[in-house]
Amino acid sequence: MSSNKSLVPEAKEALNKFKMEAANEVGVNLKQGYNGDLTSKQAGSVGGQMVKKMIENAENAMRSGR
Repeated sequence: MSSNKSLVPEAKEALNKFKMEAANEVGVNLKQGYNGDLTSKQAGSVGGQMVKKMIENAENAMRSGR
């Protein structure tokens, strides 16, 4: 059974900041709180940018031997 609960509640603020940075990088204007007026394309581009950055971070961590 899935849920939207965070495994680490303290990470919520960092994830929100990360999402806002990713949105800014792809030119999507997010506001605090509800963003249900975004198109699927806009929401997908934010999510895609977040995944891209997470993959880059993981690759860099592997290269540096972490």
